[in-house]
Amino acid sequence: MPRTIEIDLRPEVYHSESLRLQAIARRLSLKAEEIDLVQVQRRSIDARRGIHYHVVASVYVGGEAQPSFSVRSPYRMCHQAPPVVIVGAGPAGLFAALHALEVGLRPVIIERGRPVNERGRDIAQLGQSRHVDSESNWCFGEGGAGTYSDGKLYTRSTKRGDVGNVLRKFVEHGANPDILIDTHAHIGTDKLSGIMAQMRTTIEGHGGEYHFRSRVVDLIVEGGRVQGVRCADGSTYHGVATLLATGHSARDIYHLFHSHGWLLEAKPFALGVRVEHPQPLINSIQYHTSSPSPLLPPAAYSLKTQVGSHGVFSFCMCPGGVIVPAATAEGQQVVNGMSNSHRSSPLANSGIAVTVSASDVPTTDALSLMRWQQAVEEHMFRLAGGTISAPAQRLTDFCTGRTSRSLNASGYIGPLVSAPLHEELPPFITSSLQEGLRQFGRKMRGFYTSEANLLAVESRTSSPVRIPRQADGQHPQLPGLYPCGEGAGYAGGIVSSAIDGIEAISLIAQQQGL
Repeated sequence: MPRTIEIDLRPEVYHSESLRLQAIARRLSLKAEEIDLVQVQRRSIDARRGIHYHVVASVYVGGEAQPSFSVRSPYRMCHQAPPVVIVGAGPAGLFAALHALEVGLRPVIIERGRPVNERGRDIAQLGQSRHVDSESNWCFGEGGAGTYSDGKLYTRSTKRGDVGNVLRKFVEHGANPDILIDTHAHIGTDKLSGIMAQMRTTIEGHGGEYHFRSRVVDLIVEGGRVQGVRCADGSTYHGVATLLATGHSARDIYHLFHSHGWLLEAKPFALGVRVEHPQPLINSIQYHTSSPSPLLPPAAYSLKTQVGSHGVFSFCMCPGGVIVPAATAEGQQVVNGMSNSHRSSPLANSGIAVTVSASDVPTTDALSLMRWQQAVEEHMFRLAGGTISAPAQRLTDFCTGRTSRSLNASGYIGPLVSAPLHEELPPFITSSLQEGLRQFGRKMRGFYTSEANLLAVESRTSSPVRIPRQADGQHPQLPGLYPCGEGAGYAGGIVSSAIDGIEAISLIAQQQGL
């Protein structure tokens, strides 16, 4: 049996294979040449008492049998298998499709947007034309919103499913194997596009189907059961079950349910701004030194506090990242963050959001929070002059109630417009953010600074609507329909959405006796 060791290593030691081996050998009272293999199982950076990597590793000595490692999944050829309709090609839909191939179901993926290569061109065009394509943008298209994000793979959903299974599937399709050992793993937008394309190759090669530019406009309900979907172009798709994984921004799906009288629920979400600091400043704060080792990655942070009845927290923190216009239709202003694998931008950004519940907003039905969310986005659009320009303010000016005369350099893909966000955001959002930012400045000395910009509005943190489901995964009124992922209100982020999609397919397989 291998020996398990936990050891703290300075960055220069960790990143040198020979020095790392020597340090581990000394800890185990061995000579370096006696060690056959060191397999790192987990690593994280700890800067609380000097900067070091905390490493958990398995050490093989004395000719012990070494592990055989494979990330290949047991996919079946499913060309003739029963079809399952999967609406949405984001993380929930894609990992549902991959798991369908494992259990003997044929995934038929319906995606309103375009393949990832075409989607990339549409997004590039957005930066030039300043006009949003409502079917192909930062949220809609192959890979969903997760494709154009930091690609963070950290989740607290470890009790809901096998996180390792999700990570191995990413590695199988081209992700760096380091994600299997990093405590806060990420992939990066530049890598995710290729990974999505490789997943499509796997799915189609084993009998699955993709139907792009196919926007679902209705469910086919016959015999008291959902039999499939109908798309805007009149095409229909049928299956033994329909998995609904449309993401948190598919408002037309919520309107469809509401128009039919199918059960929906208002769901608390969060809304705020995206804050942007110089990355060297965040590095110096987090690593407690003005000149951290170049071997260290750009530093991240995670902050939260309670201001009265509202939580205020950092969300989707992107070290070395950029800020993008994430609206899904004309007339909206929405910002989000993303970064590439090397996180090489000189700026760090993060959402800073305030919890929003039905007690904060006048509610009349299940769509009230969504309508309020949309109204804030439309107001920010008008504030920015009716373009994808982002209304912005220096952090300290926002907290002291002054309009900024000038703004800091920004990584936003588009222009900034100086605006009095302290007057224009909903009052409870402003007051909660102001106090929360001050508290964050006390927790992270240097965070509260005029060197930081705030950009509005960070509103797509999660869905403001939940599509309910029973213990068997099906909608209470619509047998055969399996709502899942962020759009159904049961996940938040890439990994938890993937796990939710996998679980939905497992439930469908049970229903089918597979």
